Amino acid sequence: MALIIIVTIVIYFMSIKSTWNNLGEIGKIKKIATIAIGFLITYIITLILFSISKNSIQYNNTVIAGDIKIIIVAICTGINSLIILPYIARQLDKVHVGDIEQNEFFKKIVIIIVVFIICLFFEYGYMKDTQVGILKIYQAH
Repeated sequence: MALIIIVTIVIYFMSIKSTWNNLGEIGKIKKIATIAIGFLITYIITLILFSISKNSIQYNNTVIAGDIKIIIVAICTGINSLIILPYIARQLDKVHVGDIEQNEFFKKIVIIIVVFIICLFFEYGYMKDTQVGILKIYQAH
């Protein structure tokens, strides 16, 4: 369990550092707000996806269900944020410095959202399989 926590912390740190660096010359307060909002949105999306993936799974113990939810959502939120937030941050910086116009920015954001949605289909299967696997381990004990 300690290894999972350490890896999760490293993933979040990498996501924050990469997003921070990709925001370029944007002010510190805006960087912090952008990262916080990005993590919040990513967390909500991941939580919704987890809730959908758990619909057909029967948990006999609510404590186990809560633990599994916390672990899977925390890890997947970190991975999702590492995939999407630095790219969005880079595009925000390009708009900020005037390298691209807002119209082009929105096109690029739509593209990353489509790619992210495709990734969410794979993540759904992973979440479901992981829950079933963890339940089998708990039931064996």
